[in-house]
Amino acid sequence: MEKKSIFILQIASIVYIWIFVIAVDVWILSLLNVAKKLNDAINASVAIGILAIPLFITIAGILTYVFVGLQKNKV
Repeated sequence: MEKKSIFILQIASIVYIWIFVIAVDVWILSLLNVAKKLNDAINASVAIGILAIPLFITIAGILTYVFVGLQKNKV
């Protein structure tokens, strides 16, 4: 039963990190739209978006890769 609960926690963490990443990406994109509409500091918003979106996607991808690798090497 313990192995099953660990597997469920791993799947839940993968789902939660991807939900978080998608939510942050949508939020950043909406901030870019608002900055453009308000003629605000669009350069700063774009710079933050260029850095943050790939960073969050990379971290989520690494987490997913590690958990998939753990399942492949399962005995």
